[in-house]
Amino acid sequence: MKLNLLCAAMLCLPMVSAHSATKTSEHVLANGLKVLVKEDHRSPVVVSQVWYKVGSSYEPGGITGISHMLEHMMFKGTDKHAVGEFSRIIAENGGDENAFTGQDYTAYFQTMAADKLPVSLELEADRMRNLHLLPEELKKELQVVTEERRMRTEDNPQAKMQEHFNAMAYTNSPYKHPVIGWPADIAAYSVEDLQAWYQRWYAPNNATLVVVGDVKADDVFALAEKYFSALKTSEIKPLKPQTEIEQLGVRKMTVKVPAKLPSIVMGYKVPALKTAEHEWEAYALEVLAGVLDGGSSARLTSGLVRGKQIAVAAGAGYVLTSRLADLFELEATPAEGKTVADMETALKAEVTKLQKTLISDEELQRIKAQVLASAVYERDSNFYQAMQLGMLETVGLGWQRADEYVSKINQVTAAQVQEVALKYLVEDHLNIAYLEPQAINKTTTNVKGGK
Repeated sequence: MKLNLLCAAMLCLPMVSAHSATKTSEHVLANGLKVLVKEDHRSPVVVSQVWYKVGSSYEPGGITGISHMLEHMMFKGTDKHAVGEFSRIIAENGGDENAFTGQDYTAYFQTMAADKLPVSLELEADRMRNLHLLPEELKKELQVVTEERRMRTEDNPQAKMQEHFNAMAYTNSPYKHPVIGWPADIAAYSVEDLQAWYQRWYAPNNATLVVVGDVKADDVFALAEKYFSALKTSEIKPLKPQTEIEQLGVRKMTVKVPAKLPSIVMGYKVPALKTAEHEWEAYALEVLAGVLDGGSSARLTSGLVRGKQIAVAAGAGYVLTSRLADLFELEATPAEGKTVADMETALKAEVTKLQKTLISDEELQRIKAQVLASAVYERDSNFYQAMQLGMLETVGLGWQRADEYVSKINQVTAAQVQEVALKYLVEDHLNIAYLEPQAINKTTTNVKGGK
């Protein structure tokens, strides 16, 4: 449901390494760069990722989206490498590379033959502190980002509704801002804005290097020392607390945009693992999401889509690993002859069932089995193993949590699922957005288009 530009929902369900053949090794350089290595010798490939502790939730008003903009500019050259040379070198060495920005992080990654790892690390170390931020390149990328926003948000009814929904649901949490930024902020970026942001956050003592694949940990640590140890640190001051104030009643809005079908999204204020009063509450919310939307036999699909046939689609989402408190979301698109009001009633009825009746042991075990199956499946990917380690470390949970996920889920009881439903899925903490379709050929003039 909640997509963070390029990284999408892959981060919503952490993969675990409970059955991994090797453990994760950690080494911290004198300048603060944390290096995590997980050996996986099944194929002669390596994934390297550099994660920075900065994303859209770090941004003040006026420069929203600047973390994403800087991500684009990180491919624009240094003293040593000209514009476009980074990607050319990676490609010439048979590698793939890209980057993504989220609410709580920005990350850069390459997949290479294992013996090409030094190529990747040399390039990443170079642009960590030596980036060129040129006005002419910013002008080009402003057009690219504006077009990206048009395609991903302005021309996407569901994304447009989600953006307005988030802006309503949060009062003072920085999660109210879109990762890509507000249009007026994007248009007003200056090179000075980007330079200040880069100098503040892009430093070894604010980064984690994650390497997974056919490597030896000691060799990777030696390469990290070679390429990164000379980089200077930044003064990283702790962020000011940005705790969302208590919501004092249900909030509703109608979003009118060109679309084919109506839809509804509902979100309850809930804690993440990092902010929960009790750790088990976050894992119980994760299981609760699985009960509602954990495959074809989950309650929303089996009950509302296939069973009553009142929805053409219905889902639920919860992000266990957010840095700040988040939302537990439900969404649905009504079937022909049904309305968003019908969907609201049906979704609330499913919540009430969870609050009044314990889920069966059979249903609970099914959800837990799906979690384990997903963990084992994702363990086959070096990329997902690295993402899990980098994401957990960057949001402040610590990469060690990776090994706890399956056991913590297995400890969740039916009574705990009911308890979090009663405690958090309450009307006064509910936010609702209704999408009211407008004619698709209707012209909109409120946002400038792309190129």
